[in-house]
Amino acid sequence: MKAPPDTPSAGLRAAVAMRAALALLVPLARWLVHNGVTYASFAPALKSVFIEAARRELAESGGKQTDSALSVLSGVQRRDIRQLDDDALLAAQPKTPSIASQVFTRWLTDAALRGRGHEPIALPKTGAAPSFDALAREMSSDVHPRTLLAEMERLGLVRVDGDSVHLQAQAFVPQRGFEEMVDIFAANASDHLAAAAHNLRGDGDRFLEQSVFASGLSARSTQALAALARRLWRPAFQQMAREATRHYQQDQRAGDAPMRMRFGVYYYAEPLRDRAPDPPAHAPVLAQRRKTAARKR
Repeated sequence: MKAPPDTPSAGLRAAVAMRAALALLVPLARWLVHNGVTYASFAPALKSVFIEAARRELAESGGKQTDSALSVLSGVQRRDIRQLDDDALLAAQPKTPSIASQVFTRWLTDAALRGRGHEPIALPKTGAAPSFDALAREMSSDVHPRTLLAEMERLGLVRVDGDSVHLQAQAFVPQRGFEEMVDIFAANASDHLAAAAHNLRGDGDRFLEQSVFASGLSARSTQALAALARRLWRPAFQQMAREATRHYQQDQRAGDAPMRMRFGVYYYAEPLRDRAPDPPAHAPVLAQRRKTAARKR
């Protein structure tokens, strides 16, 4: 069966995908170089990433996961596939949220743990609920509350004042702990890219993946918009976390819980380069809105 006339050839699709991938990798490469990772060490490590991607493609299509099939899809030689162990493949997948992040989110969003001003209340270290001990045991039976408290204190998420524990931050961004910050970065960025790639593939329903873009702003304006972004994010985060907790408890009781999700938002600003990239397709819409507002004034 012939492809529709407007369908790009396989070669063109690959070329376009490669061009987009290189653009996506620029900020990642800068971060890698900043942290001492060179091309010579990064390039061989990509083998495990491509093998994992090929495994997922075969799993979705119902194909048999042989070394030959993985080699054809990924381009990695079979001898390299046999040499890579399961640890290397697991390293290519982002980690699940830590117990510290789960406790933090529950504390921030549970109505029983907030005061009259809807701010998180201080919790006594021990005792019946509401206490840090009770909250920690409710979220995990594998980590002792004292161990968890010490970890959250190390990350700068809580402050211990005598027998009371105070929440320190308004969003789970560790103040200390490079590895914890990197885990969050990898999980957030990975799922953002996965949502966008899913939409490009046209598989099923589209995920929410949109942004607002503007250029020609002053540094003061970008700072003001950054503050606005944080204010908009906070109630969205709290509402989503509350609803996610409710659905989680409901699905656990029903024994129907094969899925995971992530909801996020980001804001970024930087100086314009000498030659600015072409604006996204929705930029003219934003320009038209500004013109309409000007006519109303």
